[in-house]
Amino acid sequence: MTVLLSDPQVRAVPVHESGERLVRLSAAYGPARATVRAGLASRLAQAQTLMPSGLQLRVVEGYRPAARQQAIIDRYTAEILLKNPKADEGELAGLVARFVSPLPVAPHVAGAAVDLTIVDGDGQELDLGTAIDATPEASNGACYFNSPLIAPEVRANRRLLAAALHAAGLVNYPTEWWHWSFGDRYWALGVGARYALYGPVPRSQP
Repeated sequence: MTVLLSDPQVRAVPVHESGERLVRLSAAYGPARATVRAGLASRLAQAQTLMPSGLQLRVVEGYRPAARQQAIIDRYTAEILLKNPKADEGELAGLVARFVSPLPVAPHVAGAAVDLTIVDGDGQELDLGTAIDATPEASNGACYFNSPLIAPEVRANRRLLAAALHAAGLVNYPTEWWHWSFGDRYWALGVGARYALYGPVPRSQP
């Protein structure tokens, strides 16, 4: 059973903030030049060494300010309510959390998550089945990492991505093939760590 970020188990994980600063990823990871915690940056570098020759990790987004996270939550919540007007509070939280994390536990807000894909030597994205940030509704569930709807080539490409990132210590959020994290509460729950390393980034940081 998929554990969603809205699950009380996630919020119950304690955070022992490491104090690591955000660092900007090099242009080798794409033009976004996303910022992430230093520990995550190191693990992305490790994952890149595990990729087959000619293939590169392309990071589209890393750290996300709390206000931006809340705006995504509000927008998607409104979309879900239109489709599910009778959903109670618990059902709504679960539906929304398939695509966007509650603010208190959001990995992006902690600088602990990246949204990423794979590109070839010409900078062309491999076929991963959906666009990054495709909602469950728009993709008919193909955004789920293990969706039964994806083609064998897509499944192979997702497994290639997972092999490198898992080996480097990251965990996937299973409703979003592109979302991987390290050091946050969801990561801690997934790997059995006693506590998370990263909480929300202080406002004094960029």
